[in-house]
Amino acid sequence: MSRARPPLPPKPPARPDRVSLWRHLQLFRRDILSSQPARLYRAWMAEFRTPFFRSYLVNQPDLLRLILRERPRDFPKSNRIREGLAPLLGNSVFVTNGTEWERQRRIIDPALEGTARLRAVFPQMRAAGLAASARLFAEARQGDAQGCRPVEIEAHTAHAAADVIFRTLFSIPITDRTAAAVFKAFRDHQRAQPLLNLAAFLPLPRWMPRFHGRRTRQTARVIRGLIAGLVEERRRVIAAGCAPDDLATRIMTTPDPETGSLFSPEEMVDQVAIFFLAGHETSASALAWALYLVALYPEWQERLAEEARAVLGQDEDFGFAAATRLKLSRDVFREALRLYPPVPMMVRENIRPERFRNRDIAPGAQIVLSPWHLHRHERLWERPDVFDPARFETENGRACLREAWLPFSAGPRVCPGAGFAMLEGPLILSILLRDLRFQPVENRSARPVAQLTVRAQSGLWLFVTPRYN
Repeated sequence: MSRARPPLPPKPPARPDRVSLWRHLQLFRRDILSSQPARLYRAWMAEFRTPFFRSYLVNQPDLLRLILRERPRDFPKSNRIREGLAPLLGNSVFVTNGTEWERQRRIIDPALEGTARLRAVFPQMRAAGLAASARLFAEARQGDAQGCRPVEIEAHTAHAAADVIFRTLFSIPITDRTAAAVFKAFRDHQRAQPLLNLAAFLPLPRWMPRFHGRRTRQTARVIRGLIAGLVEERRRVIAAGCAPDDLATRIMTTPDPETGSLFSPEEMVDQVAIFFLAGHETSASALAWALYLVALYPEWQERLAEEARAVLGQDEDFGFAAATRLKLSRDVFREALRLYPPVPMMVRENIRPERFRNRDIAPGAQIVLSPWHLHRHERLWERPDVFDPARFETENGRACLREAWLPFSAGPRVCPGAGFAMLEGPLILSILLRDLRFQPVENRSARPVAQLTVRAQSGLWLFVTPRYN
């Protein structure tokens, strides 16, 4: 008797190929993923027209290489993206361009790059992972012997990711009063923040109001005020010579090697805001989907649990070297990032005339790079909708990993925390699977939607049971 084939990981339905502009905008504002036609999973390039600008989605690997790696200065980030995020992020490294962005990266990169820096933050990551396991373990013990108490796992991964950020950035756990307040305010901001701001579609002059909702502005002010307090306190202890050697201290004391300038307090608030958004929101999304996937595929879950027990042991003092040996966990996390890239689309803008695939691209066009479609592209990946972490050992998987896997972008604007994320994700995934077992909850849909990141529309619900007493 043949075994039942496991279900494909959930994927949002695509819209009909032709709809009115108004209908497309309605769908786009509700969910960017299901508002796109199915043909984009095969297209090398597609053009979208609005009354105010042209938009081109690009999936062709050589064009992606041109835009991101070979001529990135000719394709800066689109200012339309910053419209919705401005209340929270200000002029952070995520939204700036040109010389301002270059200066910011010269200060930020030394604090995050290299094995030595990852080794330095590893104890804080480990502590956050163990704390997350303890919280879930305690919640699982409250259910019955069969684990019949479903858990919304995204809430737990968000808690864990925020804990990592505060421990590594400011040397405080999520239980700290200010850290907990920032975490709560950020959750409020996420619920208040629409995916798109109206100004992203309209050619408004800079002096006009940007139509941010009252709740969006209010929650952003709360978050930035709390961060400003943390930054000011850190300035004080740096001046006193007793600051911990964490990421905040490193960034605040690193001068620009070309000008010798430091970040001002306001600039530091901008950078901490994006560290929290990029390091907490995206990591929480990826880890939640990874746990959901191994719940759907229990054979992979057991392989990862076995690896975790063999590499990490049952102790809590395993070292950095052990974490680097979590090969299966790393591949599973890579596959989760492929199927559910936290940032589903990135937008660039060409500053000079271009010609792509025999089409003239006028300056000012929006160039959309979509990890969501690229990672599931039917002409690039073998079995693109199938969960298969072993694919990265194949020739096709290795080639696509180089040319068609962009969860952190690529080139000079690659996420500065990419190495940080690829240590954190597999590490916490392994700790949780070493200690706990996860099972899907029937009749609980997990439809992916794009909010600030790719999340499940109604949450990701799992049964959680301890692996030991």
